[in-house]
Amino acid sequence: MIRLIIAVLLICVAMPAAADELRPGYLEFSQHSAQDWQLVWKAPMKGGITPATAPILPRGCKVQGEPRREIVDIFVVSRSAVQCSGDVGGGRIGLANLEGSQTDVLARVAPLGRPVQVLRLTASSPVGQIAERSSRWQVARTYFVTGIEHILFGYDHLLFVVALVLLLERLIAVAKAVTAFTVAHSITLVGTTLGLLGLPQNPVESVIALSIIFLAVEIAKRVPGQPRLSERVPWVVAFLFGLLHGFGFAGALKEIGLPEGEVPMALLTFNVGVEVGQLAIVVATLAILATLTRFAPRLRQPSVRLATLAIGVTASFWFFERTFV
Repeated sequence: MIRLIIAVLLICVAMPAAADELRPGYLEFSQHSAQDWQLVWKAPMKGGITPATAPILPRGCKVQGEPRREIVDIFVVSRSAVQCSGDVGGGRIGLANLEGSQTDVLARVAPLGRPVQVLRLTASSPVGQIAERSSRWQVARTYFVTGIEHILFGYDHLLFVVALVLLLERLIAVAKAVTAFTVAHSITLVGTTLGLLGLPQNPVESVIALSIIFLAVEIAKRVPGQPRLSERVPWVVAFLFGLLHGFGFAGALKEIGLPEGEVPMALLTFNVGVEVGQLAIVVATLAILATLTRFAPRLRQPSVRLATLAIGVTASFWFFERTFV
């Protein structure tokens, strides 16, 4: 039992040396005239996507000529002209050979004069149906799941929340700090997505790594009976760093895109998904600490120190990678 608990704790913090790993693929199918459409396939170079992973178009739609390809950031972007002989409503769109991939894909269908539709394609469901009319529930479900995945697989945000719990440990203190973190990143997420705020993404990612290093140092230097700044006013620290993490969330959401006509719903459900994922991290970390306290109290502090070391080393790697590489 003791070995199992320690293993779980290490797994939670010793993530791969990368961050914001949620970089889903993006498939956009937009109509320009009665028969003319454009297909944009944005394939991440990580996650199992291969050249054989090709778009599947509705019946009656054919690609015209060769696609134009370019590499943008960590994506291979292909653009193709498409002609469709009829209405695509009721048709199917998706990706062939997605089954072996670990990457989800958001498909955005934008017909003229009708609301944009968003479909989520996965290895188990690589093809989706284009509705005759888009559903607000469809948008809500897609962005809610995407928000959960971003906090769980965007490792820098995950490690920040874990470090915050390890620093404060008490449920009430954690609840206040996490609430402040939530309010702050919601402000910058919404403001940036709507174009009201903005910061360059690379410096933001570097400072996010620094925020994790700061918490790791605070945990390592903690002395009983001598609370440090982060322990005296944890909600202030969480709020300030939450503003920066919100810019990180906004950067990921910008890559995904927002459906026209349903921007408020997409923003709301994405943010709610982030909070649900964040709550799951808090509950899991507190449960592990409580289990150690009850069944292996002597191993509790060594386990926290080891986890803190893993968090600090990983965040330091991210900082140097993002700043100097």
